[in-house]
Amino acid sequence: MVRELAARAKRAAARMAAAGGRAKKTALLAAARLLEEEKDALLAANAEDLRAAREAGLAGAKYDRLRLDEKTLKTLQAGLRQLAEAPEVVGEIAEMRTLENGLQVGRMRVPLGLVGFIYESRPGATVEAAGLVVKSGNAILLRGGKEAIRSNTALVGVLRRALREAGLPEDAVTLVPTTDREAVLEMLKLSEFIDVMIPRGGDALIRLVTEHARMPVLFHAKGVNHLYVDEDAELEMAVRLAVNGKVQRPGVCNALETLLVHERVAEAFLPPLAEAMFAHGVELRGDEAARALVPEMKPATEEDWAAEYLDLILAVRVVPDMEAALAHIETYGTRHTEVIVTENYDRALRFLREVDASLVLVNASPRLNDGFQLGLGAEIGISTTKLHAYGPMGVRELTTTKWVGLGSGQVRE
Repeated sequence: MVRELAARAKRAAARMAAAGGRAKKTALLAAARLLEEEKDALLAANAEDLRAAREAGLAGAKYDRLRLDEKTLKTLQAGLRQLAEAPEVVGEIAEMRTLENGLQVGRMRVPLGLVGFIYESRPGATVEAAGLVVKSGNAILLRGGKEAIRSNTALVGVLRRALREAGLPEDAVTLVPTTDREAVLEMLKLSEFIDVMIPRGGDALIRLVTEHARMPVLFHAKGVNHLYVDEDAELEMAVRLAVNGKVQRPGVCNALETLLVHERVAEAFLPPLAEAMFAHGVELRGDEAARALVPEMKPATEEDWAAEYLDLILAVRVVPDMEAALAHIETYGTRHTEVIVTENYDRALRFLREVDASLVLVNASPRLNDGFQLGLGAEIGISTTKLHAYGPMGVRELTTTKWVGLGSGQVRE
């Protein structure tokens, strides 16, 4: 079954690559409209998933990611409309130049083909991923988690209807309708159909895909994200950014997990930071220096520095200087999102240059590492690999370039 679905989706990918911008825009706007028209049915399907998840004991971050509500649907609609109005990138030719023999050569942006997308919870990711592949002229084969099967089935039905309305192949958005693990393993073997695989989920899923995939894989590791409060930080801003990074939505990969504080500002910064965090129910786990200033902190262990809590827990470490902060990030970071809070221009630039992460920020919340927040319309994931994308993957990251040449009879001598 999975093989046949992949073959049909691959044929749809060829048609999508030749689709014009007007048809793709029509499909995206239709999808946004249908999400509103079918809102009640979509929310009812999600309610069934949530009920089954509760009965199965799903809780915490995974349960939070499963929820689909009216606010989420409106955000998804806005993302689809933003994609619809975005400039067309497929067919764009860049770096055109004329060689000595008169041959004109350049790079044309083209779709990747058929994208395999294996993901957990997150029914909203179904819409984001589908919107991106439509805009970029690709097709997608989706395999969501069993906890979201009803939501994903309903959403894919809406998306396929939008494609039909626009005269595009509905198989460009195809859902594997089974939640058997064997379906995942079969997908990972289909390199003759699937051009790239993108997993989005926990460590176990990422390991499974990277170990068994026979096609290129784009993925992100867990998000052990740091915020470093420099000696020249504006401390009220630092508190606000740290609280937003940890509290606004703790169960996601771009949430703050570790706070590093320069020892010169620790005494002035940590007590108000702790007060703000405790008010939101955050558990703090600190080193000895941090606990000397905030005794209510629990002792941090070595495991805390490498932890992706996805919960209202924050590790706190006092460091003697920026060198120590950089060394800590290099040791425990996962190349996802890193932040410095400072008013010192030279240290800000050094942090931007030297820290290896998919997004490095100065004086901003780590929660901004998101395709919609960064103006991409949506994202299919955040890549912490460097080939072929690094950071949020939007439309451009779902394309590649091929060389094109315009000649007038040139031959190789």
